[in-house]
Amino acid sequence: MIIFRTYFLRFFVPMVLAALGLILATMLLPSEWQAVNQQLIGFPDSDAAAHKARPAIMAALCFLPSIAALLYAISGTLDRYIVRQFAGIFVICLTGLLMIWLLVDLGDKIPEFRQSDGVFQTIVKFYASRSPAVLSLMIPYSILLAALYSLGKLSASREIIAMIQTGRGILRITMPLIISGLLFSLLCLGLNYHWAPTAEGNVDIMLAEAAGKPADEAKNVLYPNLEARRLWLVGAFPKNYQLGKPLLDIEITTTRADKTIVSRLRAKSATWDRITRDWTFVEPVLGNFQPNQPAIFQTENETLIIPGWSETPWQLIKPGLSAEFLGIPDLNSWLNANSKNFQFADPAPYQTQWHYRWALPFGCLITILLAIPLGIHFSRHGAGNGVFIAVTLAGLMLLTTSISTALGASGTLPPAWAAWAPTGIFASIACFLLHRRVSGQSLFLVIRRLISKSTLSI
Repeated sequence: MIIFRTYFLRFFVPMVLAALGLILATMLLPSEWQAVNQQLIGFPDSDAAAHKARPAIMAALCFLPSIAALLYAISGTLDRYIVRQFAGIFVICLTGLLMIWLLVDLGDKIPEFRQSDGVFQTIVKFYASRSPAVLSLMIPYSILLAALYSLGKLSASREIIAMIQTGRGILRITMPLIISGLLFSLLCLGLNYHWAPTAEGNVDIMLAEAAGKPADEAKNVLYPNLEARRLWLVGAFPKNYQLGKPLLDIEITTTRADKTIVSRLRAKSATWDRITRDWTFVEPVLGNFQPNQPAIFQTENETLIIPGWSETPWQLIKPGLSAEFLGIPDLNSWLNANSKNFQFADPAPYQTQWHYRWALPFGCLITILLAIPLGIHFSRHGAGNGVFIAVTLAGLMLLTTSISTALGASGTLPPAWAAWAPTGIFASIACFLLHRRVSGQSLFLVIRRLISKSTLSI
């Protein structure tokens, strides 16, 4: 009876979290399926397989806390003790960073919120929709601070030495933290698959709606139809344009094979009929150009209907979509749709962001691997040096990643190299430091030798 009670209490939390995950998945998945279906209707050339994977990934994210709790339940006493030390500090660090970020961001955006009808409801909806992006941003820093503090505290109280004396190595002692870093990487990978970049991309739209202003998903977008020799310039794509809302400020230029202009159509707005596939232009002005003659402009009736054009609204907007705000499914769709138009639309930013979506989540695991050797110390003088180096390396990783992705987006570096090089470099540094700590070698010996050599050379 006592054994049954012990195991029940140990697995009670995983069961509760699994039940909560099931409830959460039941609440979220229907709307996600609806969003996927709407996406495929509005964007028929989208990567259907990648979008259909979104509900499965969301369900996995709902059950990830219960999986972590189950791993905690089946772990040994010492492993659970280390996880508790880390988890408590992690929650405090994450909460503190979120509060600081929220206060700064709220102070910047409060004028827009005040213009909405329900200020409190608007604020809650705005930050709830941004939560995937904010969590992806804050989790790595919280992991670093929590790992450094918890390991430093265990080292200062000589608990690490006591654990080593039981026969466990440093790698085995910190294995719960490494597994935690892997779980956090999976969490960030799931969030960055679609929801985090999309949430950041909708910030301006939500602020415009809160202020009662028109919300545009893209502005001043150029789209070339090379086969038909038509160049579209769309002034604005309003929200829900894929549901039939008209595009604004249209200019369409048709050219001959020798690139001379045949005609130019300007219109206040344009709509596309999904059934008849006809374009309807409102308040059109059509200009005809003949060689060596002045252009003739004529104003048509209130509307002009043109059948047979192959362009669709979702094709027109793709060159205007920002790569930073697209998830894996949308990046796949963009790259597939524009594979023939790379001479007009530069693919480098989109290819770089595609690789970056996969590389970014590994920062959580790398942060843990950096914090373990630098957070553990066996002398009173080693704590400050390790913390300083860990924070410096984390800052350098962030700076290097920003510079590298910018170089990849500009085409200076290959996209895969730009996205994965910082991850590989700092993963190698973390493994090197961890190896020296596990093998009992001094972490600062190499630095001292480099400094001494440079001093002698001077």
